[in-house]
Amino acid sequence: MNLLQHPHPLAIVLFLSFGLFTAVVNYLTVRRLDRYPAAAKFPPVSVLVPARNEAGNIETCISSLLAQDYPDFSVLVLDDHSTDGTGAILARLNDLDGGRRLRVLPGTALPSGWLGKHWACHQLHQAADGELLLFTDADTRHAPDMLRASVSAMAAESADLLTAFPRQQVVSWGERLLVPFIGFGILTFIPVRLVQRLRWPALSVTIGQFMLFRRDAFEAVGGFAAVRDDVVDDMALGRRIIASGREWRLLDGTRHVSCRMYRGFWQAVDGFAKSLFAIFDYRILPYLLAWTIVGTAFLSPAVSLAMAALGHPFPIFPLEFVPVSVGLSLVLWLTAYRRFRFPAWLALLYPISMALFILIALRSMIHSMAGVASWKNRLLDRAAIRWM
Repeated sequence: MNLLQHPHPLAIVLFLSFGLFTAVVNYLTVRRLDRYPAAAKFPPVSVLVPARNEAGNIETCISSLLAQDYPDFSVLVLDDHSTDGTGAILARLNDLDGGRRLRVLPGTALPSGWLGKHWACHQLHQAADGELLLFTDADTRHAPDMLRASVSAMAAESADLLTAFPRQQVVSWGERLLVPFIGFGILTFIPVRLVQRLRWPALSVTIGQFMLFRRDAFEAVGGFAAVRDDVVDDMALGRRIIASGREWRLLDGTRHVSCRMYRGFWQAVDGFAKSLFAIFDYRILPYLLAWTIVGTAFLSPAVSLAMAALGHPFPIFPLEFVPVSVGLSLVLWLTAYRRFRFPAWLALLYPISMALFILIALRSMIHSMAGVASWKNRLLDRAAIRWM
């Protein structure tokens, strides 16, 4: 086997090798929330939860937050014009709490120029009085020591923003095929420690399901008002923190936070389609180039193997290079799935997951260009599309 005689497979093998190297480094260096000593002091924390039509999630989420083993915290929930019984559940929880930890706020009318969740989070911030602000979603669940662990990690890292990836629960086949892709993408394409050290905002990933801010840093970068119309507000806030010279940290929260991000295939499709093109700042050529490279690297060896097994060799990718390419891909996906605590056997289906995500990426671009992108029955503003 002489890879130097075949630049196309050589490029793919090098690309996959670099991805595996990045994944292994991240696997070994991205620390868990509970791998830090207890903080010397535990400042007051405001836990902020926007909720819109979350009747199926809100009680479990809020109950897990109220059960925190932390000396000084409050939980603020904003009912963002829910129509499904979320308000009634929150009212009952508020009565049970007796005003000790929980405050429920009614959402006000959405102003022009704001996205719905951003406006809800802005109202929560205005009502909060904690030194630390934890933004989390209504579909998350939290271990009792989550606040102690995360505040201790923030203190040890001297972080201004601590974000953590939760354990994603996948139930339906659609969720199993789509949701784990996000963990794979983070581990494979984001050199976390390098981003922290060199302060590269463009390569940072901030996860909106768990964002713990120092209040002064959050307000210094403008809070949600500064990203009021940005579809990927979490990414934008993290990038603003890094660009301002403050400290951003991404940690493993899979033992302390869990989340069922989407319920079913089509909800996952809609959710990812809302954000994928926005992550690239609606730039067409970089977006198409990135997905073409990723798709070619992971799919052409796998398709070649499948076609050969069916007796129809695939001419684009030489068969003698298939074992090393597919082997690298499998090890890479297995590494990511193990770190994010997904069943290992799902990695065998990586070609299907990759093909589906490429189709969702195209849908994301087309819907954004056509101005028909929406989320939770609210039409998103037409984005400013650019070629570069």
